Amino acid sequence: MSYRIKGLEPEPFAALFELDDAELEARGMTRMMVDSPTFPCRISLRDCGLGDEGILLNHVSHDDGGPYRASHAIFVSKSAGEAANYVDAVPRALGRRILSLRAFDRGGMMVDAALAQPGEADLAIRKLLANPGIAHIHAHNAIRGCFAARIDRN
Repeated sequence: MSYRIKGLEPEPFAALFELDDAELEARGMTRMMVDSPTFPCRISLRDCGLGDEGILLNHVSHDDGGPYRASHAIFVSKSAGEAANYVDAVPRALGRRILSLRAFDRGGMMVDAALAQPGEADLAIRKLLANPGIAHIHAHNAIRGCFAARIDRN
């Protein structure tokens, strides 16, 4: 079962880096400087480098009007040039974390879920997508709960 993991498009976030800290705070966002390898960018789908500038903000990851509407904090990096695109491969930043995989049908209803330990995401994704009723999967970092990436059939 072929799948695609794509990062968020950078355009909606680009202008945020031009705002000062007070303007970001007024929008419920925070500028951060990366000081550890624990800042996964949702655009590049990689852990940001030390010293990189990023913005922590709330992102609606599932907004179909149904009961599973979801939002949580995500991190986007100033250095992310374009949305990552992985086919039949799990980005290292996702693969090294414990992931909660939530599988949705075309109507936005969750029909299955799995917990993937580090190194197990590919197999778990393929098992979930073996169900033809699953349209896409949302990966969340299991420990902190934040949205990591959307996984679509390829």
